Amino acid sequence: MGMNQHLIAELKNEAASTRKMLERVPLDKADWKPHDKSMTLGRLATHVAELPTWVGITINTDELDLGKNTNTPTKVTTNEELVALHDKNVNDAVAALESASDEHMKKSWKLLHNGHTIFEMPKAAVVRSFSLSHLYHHRGQLSVYLRLNDVPVPGMYGPSADDKN
Repeated sequence: MGMNQHLIAELKNEAASTRKMLERVPLDKADWKPHDKSMTLGRLATHVAELPTWVGITINTDELDLGKNTNTPTKVTTNEELVALHDKNVNDAVAALESASDEHMKKSWKLLHNGHTIFEMPKAAVVRSFSLSHLYHHRGQLSVYLRLNDVPVPGMYGPSADDKN
């Protein structure tokens, strides 16, 4: 089994948990944030739905310069739009991974900011850490945002305190 197949299996499994979380985001509170330095609830939820795109960026490019990035966050107004954005991005990430051989996954990839290298790693490591672990980190933040807004948190690795026994 190739490296890509392991990453695809993980992504698909985790996407189901992410989807459950996004379905519950109270977008009527999109501007809420727990602290002045925090992202808003709406921005965090959209970021979680968009993070799978970083898999394709990693597979299909050799570097990304954040200082030259002109990407603007997607605007969503409903949970259906948020979940559809997530589903599309997961499907695109899976397609990118399906096309990646082990040899390709060993190639170097760089994250830059205005030409300054932040890090350089093999593409497989970037997908695992920069894309997937980054996604799980922000999904965890989103679960706290839900809890602080009295929204039942779905179980991800077993039942949550809100799941019925």
